[in-house]
Amino acid sequence: MTGVRVVSLKVDTPRSIPGDGAYHVVRFPYTAEPADPWGMHAPEQPDGYRVSSWTTDDRSGLIWPAADGWGTLTAVIFWEPGAYDELRDRYVRDPLGLATGYDSTATEHRPPSPGMQCFHKSHELFVRCGVPLALLVAHDHDRPVRLTLAELKLAIHPVEEP
Repeated sequence: MTGVRVVSLKVDTPRSIPGDGAYHVVRFPYTAEPADPWGMHAPEQPDGYRVSSWTTDDRSGLIWPAADGWGTLTAVIFWEPGAYDELRDRYVRDPLGLATGYDSTATEHRPPSPGMQCFHKSHELFVRCGVPLALLVAHDHDRPVRLTLAELKLAIHPVEEP
């Protein structure tokens, strides 16, 4: 691999996140990609599965790395104001158990501040072809809360063999 490979996803259609305390994959549309020149977020996935509806299929939240390397993940997360005590997010390798099994990292639990909740997070990790990545979110309210905007970006930097 030469050069950095990138994908940049964005959803600004408000999405309801259930009030069940569980983590949920943030789903992204395929038609509004800010950037996906290496095809890391496509409805035709590397394992042969085809996503028919990005709004209902958790696979629409997957990024499939186009190369092995050192990955830099960046996310932007906006929540509506609400009566919750904690907002949660994490990056997950293989969140649906399609390859190697669920492996979460960069988990954050945040108390809310007044008004809208706007967060930015970054994390680095090794990525592998065939092992998808996703952003997952949760909250502790007993009713659904809307995620009003989300972005997920991955930059894969080449790693030289020792």
